[in-house]
Amino acid sequence: MKYEAVIGLEVHAQLATKSKLFCPCSTAFGAKPNTNICPVCSGQAGALPVLNKMAVEMAVKSGLALGCTIQEKSIFARKNYFYPDLPKGYQISQYEKPLCLNGHLDIVTDGKLKRVHIQRIHMEEDAGKLLHETGHENFSHVDLNRCSTPLIEIVSGPDLSTPQEAADTYRKLRNILVYLEVCDGNMQEGNLRCDANVSLRPIGAKAFGTRSEIKNVNSFKFLENAIAYEIKRQAEILDGGGKVVQETRLWNQAKQMTTSMRSKEEAHDYRYFPDPDLLPLVVDTLWIEKIKSSLPELPEAKAERFVSDYGLPEQDAQVLTAEKPMAHYFEECIVGFNAPKKIANWIMAELMRELKSRELDITQIKMKPNQLAHMVALIENGTISGAIGKTIFMEMLNSGTDPDKIIEAKGLKQVTDTSTIEIVIDKIIAKETENVQRYKSGKTNVFGFFVGAVMKEMGGKANPKIVNEILRKKLN
Repeated sequence: MKYEAVIGLEVHAQLATKSKLFCPCSTAFGAKPNTNICPVCSGQAGALPVLNKMAVEMAVKSGLALGCTIQEKSIFARKNYFYPDLPKGYQISQYEKPLCLNGHLDIVTDGKLKRVHIQRIHMEEDAGKLLHETGHENFSHVDLNRCSTPLIEIVSGPDLSTPQEAADTYRKLRNILVYLEVCDGNMQEGNLRCDANVSLRPIGAKAFGTRSEIKNVNSFKFLENAIAYEIKRQAEILDGGGKVVQETRLWNQAKQMTTSMRSKEEAHDYRYFPDPDLLPLVVDTLWIEKIKSSLPELPEAKAERFVSDYGLPEQDAQVLTAEKPMAHYFEECIVGFNAPKKIANWIMAELMRELKSRELDITQIKMKPNQLAHMVALIENGTISGAIGKTIFMEMLNSGTDPDKIIEAKGLKQVTDTSTIEIVIDKIIAKETENVQRYKSGKTNVFGFFVGAVMKEMGGKANPKIVNEILRKKLN
């Protein structure tokens, strides 16, 4: 390839406040259109904004977690543009003096560490939403419920060069924000949206090419696909002797392509100026330190602790700490039975597979951590076999029933009585004379057949270790 991609992200995260940024209206998702509005957020004449203190704290917390400098004085500005879902004709945002500056985020892609510069994090209010599938079929309708919902916009440097790096950055940002409990991270509900600026330049060149902005991508995979398509599209234009147009584009998942939305605006097009109704936002050192002291353990630090405290492989630790509820579930299991690697194996192999197939997250299941821990303990002390454990696991997942009750109700307790197992083995050896001769002639791989036959005959309840010991004695 003759070109290298230059990619930067702008991530819009809805802050998890109960009320809006400049008024007390609810931010609850799914309310009937235009029910969570008031004179302030609907832009009525004479209504004045009042800043939400909790939103400021969440924004500062995000900046601290990403290593930013928190500016003690920041300015709210009016970003002027006209669109049907923007009732005031401007959006309150921050421009020249944002709240947070110069942070960073480290990602690992294909085993390589890369530091991504966070240029700024600023606060702003959301716009409304146009509805095209409700009401009169010949008109678009406007829902102002989202107006003035508090957002932070996290702007990365142009440091990314592949679609996967962009997706990894977006994913890690989401995980951090969810760990901080400043954003729900629900991309289907629009809690988290990503814009990607993509340009190409000849390999080795210093100057940036003309960029296109891919707007409002709400999935890691969609972001990766959209950037890959945009790189290919721009390369084909340049190869054909054309020029890339600076514009805003949308990702069409059904057609697997980006489509033009509008020409890309520059800052001067918005005619920014300080909002005359809002005083400068002053966040003093004492307040910053208080917020800093409330920061939770973040994913990277938690993964390192899982390796050092629990002896887990680094890859296991990364998987288990990717989502805060999953990390909490794992640690609750360890309280019940201190066998970190064995617990981790059940979570990563069995539980995560079921969560994916059922489209659930860990907070929605009936099986409690102490139940999974107790089941693993029963396998380890020989009460049940691993195979029976899988049966019990599915029952616990479906019903939330304790493992002891399932074992009792279904008669699943492991058989350890050697005389009972020996009777079954003698019966199978007497029946399988041909396979006995094969084993004695040196074809020892047939041993697995005998183990399987015994386990099948005993409904999987025989202790595998005892089965193996008795079989070897009798066959040899």
